[in-house]
Amino acid sequence: MSERHPGHPHRAGRRLLWLGALGLLAGLTALFQAIGTRSGGIVESHNDSGRALVVVQRDRSGHYLAEGAINGQPVRFLIDTGATDVALPEATARALGLEFGPRVVVSTAAGPMAAWMTRLERVTLGSLELSNVRATITPAPLPEALLGMSFLRHFKLRQERDQLIIESGSMTGT
Repeated sequence: MSERHPGHPHRAGRRLLWLGALGLLAGLTALFQAIGTRSGGIVESHNDSGRALVVVQRDRSGHYLAEGAINGQPVRFLIDTGATDVALPEATARALGLEFGPRVVVSTAAGPMAAWMTRLERVTLGSLELSNVRATITPAPLPEALLGMSFLRHFKLRQERDQLIIESGSMTGT
């Protein structure tokens, strides 16, 4: 018959050491998950000539995600220079109370798709703001709104390392 020593210092010390190691591992895992999934943060600044600029960090999958607003309502954007217009999923457009304009067919990566045209009173990305922006409402269940060229073409864009810098002033210098 073996004898148990519940108060034995070696066993209690090992248990505490294991619990501490597991707690540290869980804490580090949570920290790295938060860092890895955190995106949408933007840095706002001004260049030497006083123009506003927004810097967006590329996420691990190579995309630029940022928090912005449409008509004053918060929206998460995927910045997409390949998208002709700002494109919104139907559910987001309905939640924002947007008007569904004429039906059109748009070209997407998945092929042609029926959509609706609309106009956005105001689109904001950090300190950058534009009024009367052309947009498309799509029935596709997009996870974010696409911030396309109907907004971006009014700003200077440049990519440096893992950052997209969007600066006030049009790409043509106006």
